[in-house]
Amino acid sequence: MFTMPSALRFVERSRRGMQRGVAALALAAGALAAPPFAAAQHQYPSKVDIAFNRFYDYQQTTDLLHQLVAAYPELLSIQSLGKSIGGRDIWCVTLNNPKTGEELTKAAMFIDGNIHGNEIQASETVVYSIWYLTKSYGNVEALTKLVDERVFYFVPMENPDGRDVWFHQAATPHYLRGGILPTDNDSDGLYDEDDYDDLDGDGHITQMYRRDPLGRFKPDPKDPRFMIRVAEDEEPGGWNRAGSEGIDNDGDGDINEDGIGGYDPNRNWPSDWQPNHIQGGSGEYPFSLPETRAIRDFLLKKPNIAAFQSYHNSGGMILRGPGADYVNYPAQDIRVYDQLQDTGVFMLPGYRKMVIWSDLYVVHGGEVNWAYEGLGITSFTNELWSDWKAYQTDNPGPDADKRFTELLQFDEPLVPYKPFNHPTLGEVLIGGSKKWSSRVPPPWMSEEDCHRNFAFTMFHAREMPKVEWGLTQVRSMGGDVWELTIEVKNDKIIPTITAMARQKGIGRRDRLTCSGASAKVAAAGSVSSFLSDARWSPVEHEPHRLWVDGGIGGKSSSLFRFIVEGTGEVQLVYESEKGGTISQMLPLAEQIPPPAELPKEMTGKK
Repeated sequence: MFTMPSALRFVERSRRGMQRGVAALALAAGALAAPPFAAAQHQYPSKVDIAFNRFYDYQQTTDLLHQLVAAYPELLSIQSLGKSIGGRDIWCVTLNNPKTGEELTKAAMFIDGNIHGNEIQASETVVYSIWYLTKSYGNVEALTKLVDERVFYFVPMENPDGRDVWFHQAATPHYLRGGILPTDNDSDGLYDEDDYDDLDGDGHITQMYRRDPLGRFKPDPKDPRFMIRVAEDEEPGGWNRAGSEGIDNDGDGDINEDGIGGYDPNRNWPSDWQPNHIQGGSGEYPFSLPETRAIRDFLLKKPNIAAFQSYHNSGGMILRGPGADYVNYPAQDIRVYDQLQDTGVFMLPGYRKMVIWSDLYVVHGGEVNWAYEGLGITSFTNELWSDWKAYQTDNPGPDADKRFTELLQFDEPLVPYKPFNHPTLGEVLIGGSKKWSSRVPPPWMSEEDCHRNFAFTMFHAREMPKVEWGLTQVRSMGGDVWELTIEVKNDKIIPTITAMARQKGIGRRDRLTCSGASAKVAAAGSVSSFLSDARWSPVEHEPHRLWVDGGIGGKSSSLFRFIVEGTGEVQLVYESEKGGTISQMLPLAEQIPPPAELPKEMTGKK
């Protein structure tokens, strides 16, 4: 352990003492000058008091969403996108400031969570986003600007049935992942006939171990709360895993092989969809589930959506497609993804930047893959929570799980092992981790993860395309003929049209129009510079309307030129599905941008 010499310790204590004294004087002066309770005003309380050190079931979340909409009607609206298999509404909250424009005139972001029913904190992160944005509006300049310029669509519970089962039935950390559509998982012609069984009636589905002379597990002699694997060179431990709590309900010799549902809503999307024998849980065909159809129908009605974020758990990952080795993403779009992910890794300690198929595992028919490959939208899956968040280090040392559970969670996530007389397996031990363990963070650690992921998503939203006018030049060509050169800028990372969208012809092309009551456009096209002799290629037809096939790239601009005959003024309108719509009136009068200033050392002036 590093120790500081005594002389240095004295200097350090003196320095800290002086700092505390200065801070105390500053605080006292501020208290005299500021209104009462000013120190607490940075928190900007919400009109809806929501605690994020706990988790909410489907009905509680539904109530919170409606409370937020009622409290902020000037910004929020709510609609049901459709019904789940179980008849539950799939709620979508829209955040838009109508005073700054209609929805479809602004770039929008779609944010969802809980497509897997057991991944519960995904929903809390989406609700947190609505809560934080609304309470910050008018108080936090950066977020106020974001709300004014953008639109957000929030779907906190994409799989409400799976969520409800997880909360209200005995479950494991991984169950119920899908929904409740009856499914024949073991191909015996029966449906959902062999589910988990809470054998000891304690409300939890934990693990079973059965006696086996050659078994490789034994109760930890130092800590019987845990079963441990014996080393290869040790004597057998006498116990082997027997799966999660359950019995052979259908008498086929297997336990828990055909529970509720069995499909995966995140394998039911068109991008590289594969049948069930290749991709388990994929469903009968793409969009065969009402939940995925509801999301599809909504997204297709919102061509302004330029960014897509889906929250899952767990593992601490920022994931992008592709889900399998079936497509190459264009280099231009990979650069965009890299910039966004690199910033995300900085914002989310312990999270990793990953590609789904090559860094994690193969996913056929995934949601975020379709969002990009099918709709041309930059999209991410964030896997919430990680061991790093628990231990705050990559090297927590031996028995980290045990120490964390004991010292920080007081063993609450554990069910002590106890013997049980199983009807077919004989004596077994039942116990281990509850559903609240492993994938779900301790409630007291949840809010920070919500905020950091929300902040990354807001960064993604901030970098959605936004077209703006740049420099404009008007030159007289003699008489009433004018040369107009216009710059259209996009200072954001994401282009107005992704390279994937260009390749597949997804969405409408950007469009620039020029019109005037007393003016007629004679020629138009894109141009390489403001110079009159710059090379350009005029369009052949309808020169008043320029189709910009490639859009405006990220962190770049494009120049366009119109030759106009007439007087008065013209209106210029640039329309982009994902970059917004802008317009300006331009007088037909000489207007030359001032030359850029040279550095002093190049002018000869002192």
